[in-house]
Amino acid sequence: MRFDDIRPDTAPVNWGLPDPDRQSGFYENVPSKRLLAWVVDVVIIGVITAVLVPFTLFIGLFFLPMLFGVISFMYRVVSLANWSGTPGMRLMAIELRTSQGARFDLMAAFLHTLGYAVSVTFFPVQLISIVLMLTSARAQGLTDYVMGTAALNRAAS
Repeated sequence: MRFDDIRPDTAPVNWGLPDPDRQSGFYENVPSKRLLAWVVDVVIIGVITAVLVPFTLFIGLFFLPMLFGVISFMYRVVSLANWSGTPGMRLMAIELRTSQGARFDLMAAFLHTLGYAVSVTFFPVQLISIVLMLTSARAQGLTDYVMGTAALNRAAS
């Protein structure tokens, strides 16, 4: 079953994200898939950064963490706005949805990426986000909780 195939008469009363109790397939293994997707995305962003450094006449090496961060931010915003998931997420067959069940638009992608950037900047915030992903019914991180979004399996069994 795909998320787009859910009929309103089988959905929870509050139409939006699938109910984690009645439609748990949408949330199965999402935290581990998000971790693997993150690893794939970091490798891709690292390769993009390495390819771009020579175009800065190697001056980019002096501010490599900032260059990596800017490329990461743009990569995530563009990916989420276009596909509601990064290439790593798409490889792991997950995507992000808004509280209404819609795919991300540019503003949602920007805000989610901003929340992610803040959480990776401050370790305690990242730790809280990881604990929430592992313990919440919808496997939502802190940014997901604040925005009301969730990562879902694209095709549930």
